[in-house]
Amino acid sequence: MPRRKSQSAASGKRNSLDNSAAANIVRVGPAGWSYPDWAGYVYPSRRTKGFHEATYLAEYFDTIEINTSFYQPLRADHAAQWIERVATNPRFVFTAKLWQRFTHEIRSAASSAAAEEREVRAGFDVLRAAERLGAVLLQFPFSFHRTAETVAYLTALLKRFADYPLAVEVRHGSWDALEILDLLRTSGASFCNIDQPVIGRSLGPSAEATAAVGYVRLHGRRYDTWFTDDATIPAHERYNYLYTPEELAPWVTRVKKVTEQTRNTFVITNNHFQGKAVVNALQLISILKGCKVKVPEPVRRQYLRLEEIGDAPPAEPMLFPMGRGSKDAPKI
Repeated sequence: MPRRKSQSAASGKRNSLDNSAAANIVRVGPAGWSYPDWAGYVYPSRRTKGFHEATYLAEYFDTIEINTSFYQPLRADHAAQWIERVATNPRFVFTAKLWQRFTHEIRSAASSAAAEEREVRAGFDVLRAAERLGAVLLQFPFSFHRTAETVAYLTALLKRFADYPLAVEVRHGSWDALEILDLLRTSGASFCNIDQPVIGRSLGPSAEATAAVGYVRLHGRRYDTWFTDDATIPAHERYNYLYTPEELAPWVTRVKKVTEQTRNTFVITNNHFQGKAVVNALQLISILKGCKVKVPEPVRRQYLRLEEIGDAPPAEPMLFPMGRGSKDAPKI
């Protein structure tokens, strides 16, 4: 996106996190937690009674992006349960995607009933009341190009949900315009900086901050599967990518730049297949904090390089010396 000196975000209703005295808070975590392929990679293969993924992840991260709210409105009772699940971590804050009805079905969503909006708000309001809602992400697809019609639609949507801390993710390069940054600043909404395979008119990397909340999402760089129409390729292959430390380094710089201009910044790793999002999120936390971090034992065993940032020795002796795993063990 074009560079411009940051301006103050519009005032108005905001999440209580934005009104706190604390500043420059960075939370890093994965997108979602309910993935079958995380068994044995992120979660123990055998789970104890009462095990819940969110509780487990809250031991290692201060945020998770709720993914299910994209596919259907988040139920109030589910939101309340998840709040309880992460209660042991007072720093923990969720972010959540807006229902795709409002971002991927533009023609019909323009005339959507108030009842649908109430459905969306039910779960979000529970999170907000508990001060566990950091941002609501409006994730638009690559096919959402900038036109007079789509800009008008986005403007109306920002007004419709203006009482939430909003972040807007667009993926097409047509949105690379100063007027869009100005629109977000005026609306008090955040620009979501993304890493994605840059193909054709894809939006490139950025470090923009247009509101009190900063937002960054890393999707991986699977150029061969990002836009594939091959039905034989599993959907998860789109996110089957592990960033190297060298690839993460420029994003550390961008995150720091965003953080300098915001009060709360969320960095979300969406390269979720076999826990790669967890690996890269832990690495980012270690780099940003400049210290070693707590590492889940299953992840540590699958990705041996995490030994370098683990703040404690493995629970059991490693089968192979550090840096030498079986031929099937993923490498960083």
